[in-house]
Amino acid sequence: MSELVETKQKTEAWHSYPSKEVEKMLDTSIEKGLTSEEANRRLKLYGENQLKEAPPPSIWKLLWDQFNDFTVMLLIAAAFISLIVSIIDGHVEWTETIVILAIVILNAIMGIIQERRAEQALSALKKLSAPDAQVLRDGVRQTIPSPQVVPGDVVFLEAGNYVPADIRLVETVNLRVEEAALTGESLPVEKHDHLTLEKDAGIGDRKNSAFMSTMINYGRGKGIIANTGMDTEIGHIATMLQSVEVEQTPLQRKLEQLGKTLGIGALVVCGLVFAIGVWRHDPAQPLGEAMIEMFMVAISLAVAAVPEGLPAVVTISLALGMQKMIDRHALIRKLSSVETLGSATTIGSDKTGTLTQNEMTVTRLWVDETFVDVNGTGYAPEGDFSIEGKPVEMKDHQGALTALWLGVLNNDSELIKKEVEGFTVYNIVGDPTEAAMVVAGAKADVGYLDLLKAYPREQEIPFDATRKRMTTIHRVHNPQSADISPFNEDDKDVYVVAVKGAPDMVLEHCTRYQAMDDTQKKMTDQMRTTILDANKKMANDALRVLAVAFKIVKEIPEDISVDTMESDLIFVGLQGMIDPPREEVKQALLHAKGAGVRTVMITGDYPATARAIAKSIGLYRDGTDVITGHQLEEMSDEELVSVIDDVDVFARVSPEHKVRIVQALRAHGDVIAMTGDGVNDAPALKQADIGVAMGITGTDVAKGAADMVLTDDNYSSIVSAIEQGRIIYSNIRKFVYYLLSCNMAEIMIIFLAIVIGWASPLSAIQLLWLNLITDGAPALALGMEEGDPDIMDQPPRPSSEPIINKRMTIGVVVQTVAITSVTLGAYWWGHHIENVAAGDFNMLASTMAFVTLSFSELFRAYTARSERYSVFKIGFFSNKTMNWAVLFSLALLVGVVYLPFANTLFGTQPLAPEHWYVVAPLILIPSIAAEVTKAVVRKMKLG
Repeated sequence: MSELVETKQKTEAWHSYPSKEVEKMLDTSIEKGLTSEEANRRLKLYGENQLKEAPPPSIWKLLWDQFNDFTVMLLIAAAFISLIVSIIDGHVEWTETIVILAIVILNAIMGIIQERRAEQALSALKKLSAPDAQVLRDGVRQTIPSPQVVPGDVVFLEAGNYVPADIRLVETVNLRVEEAALTGESLPVEKHDHLTLEKDAGIGDRKNSAFMSTMINYGRGKGIIANTGMDTEIGHIATMLQSVEVEQTPLQRKLEQLGKTLGIGALVVCGLVFAIGVWRHDPAQPLGEAMIEMFMVAISLAVAAVPEGLPAVVTISLALGMQKMIDRHALIRKLSSVETLGSATTIGSDKTGTLTQNEMTVTRLWVDETFVDVNGTGYAPEGDFSIEGKPVEMKDHQGALTALWLGVLNNDSELIKKEVEGFTVYNIVGDPTEAAMVVAGAKADVGYLDLLKAYPREQEIPFDATRKRMTTIHRVHNPQSADISPFNEDDKDVYVVAVKGAPDMVLEHCTRYQAMDDTQKKMTDQMRTTILDANKKMANDALRVLAVAFKIVKEIPEDISVDTMESDLIFVGLQGMIDPPREEVKQALLHAKGAGVRTVMITGDYPATARAIAKSIGLYRDGTDVITGHQLEEMSDEELVSVIDDVDVFARVSPEHKVRIVQALRAHGDVIAMTGDGVNDAPALKQADIGVAMGITGTDVAKGAADMVLTDDNYSSIVSAIEQGRIIYSNIRKFVYYLLSCNMAEIMIIFLAIVIGWASPLSAIQLLWLNLITDGAPALALGMEEGDPDIMDQPPRPSSEPIINKRMTIGVVVQTVAITSVTLGAYWWGHHIENVAAGDFNMLASTMAFVTLSFSELFRAYTARSERYSVFKIGFFSNKTMNWAVLFSLALLVGVVYLPFANTLFGTQPLAPEHWYVVAPLILIPSIAAEVTKAVVRKMKLG
């Protein structure tokens, strides 16, 4: 037993050993399996065949993460210090403390809810495990729960089964396994137990193995379980998912840095104000009283410095952005990821199901030296045929029509038509390659059911890997019931032998070929060469090519054999198929390119196929290399980063390779949106700046690891989502700009007033009201902007670009000067009207300053709707939300000024008409200054 354990720990490349040697290494018996006693011992040793999840963060950890922010801590400290000082001063004031704490707690609750919804990937991985497994124990075949299988168990595999663990095959009969979710390869993989492979063979090339959670598509097999649980390939993916650290988005990092900068700056200014105030206090006033008074002023300044509404506005804006994303078929799972889309420079795209339709389609026929293009993609039987670009009718080209009906006849798949919510949907049952041939026939009105009636199947010789052919034998029962029948009533009760398979393997058994006009000619060496050249040409275009042939026999011999049925065949033609690109992808790629967003294909499929698809959609640049997973393994991380900018296609890559590619792109300075739909994509989706999963074809694992899910699996929706992401980020910048300019003005108003020797123009409760209500509602409305008209003509913003760039810095300075000037001007005028010394508190002056500041900030919100364009160009009242927000804030402001109870709470008094004559001109100055600044900056091309 110890020898087995040591062997298993040292060996992972089970595919590199002959099956008999694997049997010895795992100390089992192919004929009898394990004994129950031995299986129980191994179950205790290796554990259950399940994926292990990392423990989720505790509620206390999530709570701490929400409060572990410099700005939040500064707010909490200011709230409690204000409360303590008010108690010391003899009048307890709870209002500020309660309001600030309510904001902080609300943001924390929203953050925890988002976190609790986020991590679902490993739970989805566990659901992928097969529920039961057919194993051989004590020499008896029995069904056991898949978590109970152990290394060394002999397991049986049949069509429709999920593979319960990683298996080294020891017996295969026409076995094909659907591995798209794990490897990205669109076609089922043929498996062969007799192969012995190189140790470094990639997952997609291990054709003597089957992997946990893949599905048996066709045939049957038998194998020895080599790895279970976290030691399986899907277990390695689970380990990678756990090891990927969730990083902050660029916006989160920038807002955190902004908060720290504002907080530190506020503390410095507060200290200066406190020191200056105490130093210049009236000698007749006791020092202790002066210190308490100035400390309260400093707290007011701290409240003014911190934009309390910013976290709430950012959260609500992102949530509103999520709703708009849904309209664009993009479901955002994490709020903070919305803005990341706006800075995306690269889309790392899977091929199968993302750039392609994941629906195998016959796109070309070859019959009698003629290529026939089959138009129309997908499983819907809609399309037509053309030769050299000219439409043709198949009834006029009987040879091509025969190639189609043979593909439908020699076929085990079926096309299913369904009505779903008023829409016609087509699905397939069976192998995708065979389904493609059924659909191609349907495009020429070769009905599947009609053919079954006209040519019922009597016998068959199944496909096998040696012959690479499949043969079916059909009685010509009622040829006139099928419109496309090449037979007439005189041919009734003869038999059609239909053959399809690899072109070279079919061709060597053909003695004649069918011409396009339905005549038969002798096969010559020249024609064989022509057929093989056509096959090569189609293969070079990444088409999977199958040949079809037939012959007529009068009766079926008692002994059905390959020699009798697959000889003296009539070669008809070739059918070439591919998983075609989505129709909208080419235009979407051009749109992305115009926005400065590059797309890189990262797929598990073969290089030739990947290159062909990339060329057809305009993704591949001539002269660039296609890098394979094997080449990646020979490259260092530094070498990969150095060439990453010159590679458009990565092919035959494993999940580990995808993560390396994402890491290299990020190290190169790219902000990457990684798309995918399979289990194999999940680690890369989680590693990327934003992971994008397919909602229809995507696995639960991919969706769980992603930040965004496309509800229509449409690549163009990614580009549309990037556009919306840019709009959202632009809107966030607008209200950060708006709130910052307002807060900076508030700081300077109090700071300059104290330095001059005036009483503080605004109280802490007035500042809190301004930040939360007067500024908050318009800031939220800025989050509803539709974006500048040329937003997708601009290059992606650099990830290193600060939120406050050069243009914004100029705007903040201008607005700070303008708003500070008009507010202090109104404050001074209030003292002048009542002839009160500026050093004494004057309620009228304070109210005039409060009203001037509030109105100027509200009107300035309109100018903040675009950083570059004039408010008149984008439409002054085009943002209806802004109109309602400003009206709402104005109504509350009027209430604060004219309602008696509000006067008491906020320290205000009603203004008379003569006061408004002073205030009215002042409140327009900041808006005018903003528009002039935009015009100057635009002309100077700054920022």
